[in-house]
Amino acid sequence: MEETAAVALEHMTGPDRGCMTWLNASALDVTLDAGCHIRIEESGGGETPDGLVARLHRAGAEYELQTFDGGVPVWINGEKVTGGRLRNGDTVEFGETGPLCRARFFSEGTPAQKPVQEILGDVAAYLRVSRQPMLIRLGRAALSLTGRLAEETGILFRVTVLMALAGFALLAYQQNLLNKRLQQELRAADLQLDTVASELVQARADALTPGDLNAMQRRLEDLEERSGFGARVVAEARPAVAFLQGTYGYRQTETGKMLRHVAGPDGLPVMTPRGRPLLSLEGGGPQVEMQFTGTGFFAGSAGRMVTNRHVALPWEDSTAAIGLDGGLEPVMLKFVSYLPGETAPVPVTLVAASDSTDLALLQREAGGFAPPGLEMARALPSQGDEVIVMGYPAGLRAMVAQTGQAFIRSLQASQDADFWSLAERLAGKGFITPLASRGIVGRQTASAVVYDAETTHGGSGGPVLNVHGRVVAVNSAILPEFGGSNLGVPAGEVAALLELAAGL
Repeated sequence: MEETAAVALEHMTGPDRGCMTWLNASALDVTLDAGCHIRIEESGGGETPDGLVARLHRAGAEYELQTFDGGVPVWINGEKVTGGRLRNGDTVEFGETGPLCRARFFSEGTPAQKPVQEILGDVAAYLRVSRQPMLIRLGRAALSLTGRLAEETGILFRVTVLMALAGFALLAYQQNLLNKRLQQELRAADLQLDTVASELVQARADALTPGDLNAMQRRLEDLEERSGFGARVVAEARPAVAFLQGTYGYRQTETGKMLRHVAGPDGLPVMTPRGRPLLSLEGGGPQVEMQFTGTGFFAGSAGRMVTNRHVALPWEDSTAAIGLDGGLEPVMLKFVSYLPGETAPVPVTLVAASDSTDLALLQREAGGFAPPGLEMARALPSQGDEVIVMGYPAGLRAMVAQTGQAFIRSLQASQDADFWSLAERLAGKGFITPLASRGIVGRQTASAVVYDAETTHGGSGGPVLNVHGRVVAVNSAILPEFGGSNLGVPAGEVAALLELAAGL
C-alpha cells in the first residue's frame, strides 16, 4: 500500500462546497462562523479561537478529531461523536445544519481526475448520512452529481455522455415524428378527447388503434366461423354489459370547498411555468375533474352491477398524486352507465366494495332498465379452456374509431366532443356496444385467473365468459410483461360479494 502523502477535507455542502482544505499541521483548530464558513488553521496552543467547533490532532498518517462539551455537535458517518479517528472516506458534519465534509487521503499515485464510481460514492454517502429533509438532500445531491461529473471526470467520459445525450435527442425527435403520423392516421388530433392536466386530470391510457380493433374483429370473426359458441355467448351477454363513465374531484374536509383551477382574466386556467394547472380552494375557476371510464355487467337477480373496485373508487388507483394529508378528500361528481341500445345515461351509485379483492357492486338509479343478470360459473376454469372477454377497452376513443368517417366529420363540424357530450352522441347513434375478444386460460388459482384474451384499460370490470356463457372471472388487470396476459378475479369472489350485499 502506498504511503499517504496528504490529507484533506472535501467540502460537500455549505458555502465552500466543492473546495478542498488540506491538513498539514500536527494540531489544527476547526472554527465555524455564522455564515457556515469553515476555517481550519494551525492551533495556537492554549488560546481558544471564536467559533471553535473541534480540534484535529495528527496521529501518524491520520487525524484524531476532538470536540468540546457544550459546543457545536459533530457527527461522523451520521453518528454523533465526542471524538474519533478520521479515516479515508469518512463524512464529518459540523453543527445541526452542516456543513458536511469528507476526509480524503491522497498518495503519490492519486490521479488528478476522479473516477465516476468515487463521485457516485460521495453522493451516496451524502444521501445516507445527511440529516436534512429528503427533498433538500435529493436536490443538493443532484446538483453536486451534475457539477462534479462535468468538472472532475475525464474528457473521454464527458464526450461519451454528450454522444449519449445526442442519441437520446435523435430518438426523441424520431419518436415525435412517428407520433404525428399516427395522429394523422387516426384523424383524432383535433378531437383531443382525453386531454387532461399532467398528474391531475389524467384519463386512462388508450392503447388500441383502429388497426388493432380491426385485427381483433377479424380474429373473432374467424374463430366464430370455426365454432358457433362465440356468436351465441356474445349475443346473449351483450345486453348486460354496460359502459361506465364518471368524474371525481377533491374537497377540503373542514370547509367543504372544492379544489378548483385558478382562472386568468380571460377565464382560462392559469398554467405554471412547468405547464401544469395552478390550483386553489378559493376563486371562481372550474372545478378540478378527474375523468375515468370502465366496464360493468349485471349479475344475479337483484339488479346489481358488478365492476372492479378500482373503477368504482378510481381515486385509489389514480396516478395524480394529490396529497390527502393536506385536508382533501375525493368526491364522486358524476357516475353514469350506458347499456347497448340506450340513448341516455343512467346514474349509478356504489353499493359495496370488497376489501380483499378488486370487486365492487353498483346500483342503477330507480327506473333505470336492468337486464337479466349473467350467471356465475360454479367452478374455476381449467388450464387451456377457451374464454371470451367483453367490455369497452380504450373507452371513448375505441368506440369513435369504429364509427366511420361520417361520424368523425360531424364531430369536427360541431366542435362538440367533450367527455360527456361525446358519449351521448355515440349512444344516440347506437355506437355504444361492447367489444369481445377470445383467449385461452393459462393459469388459475383461488384468487386469480390468467388468460390471453386481448383487452386494455377501459375493459376493467368486464365479464370473462366460458363456452356456456357463464362468468368465470371479472377482468381486472393487464400483464403486458407476460406476453399480453390478463388477470381476472374468480367468479366465486363475485358470488360471495353478492351474497354479502344481499342484506344491504
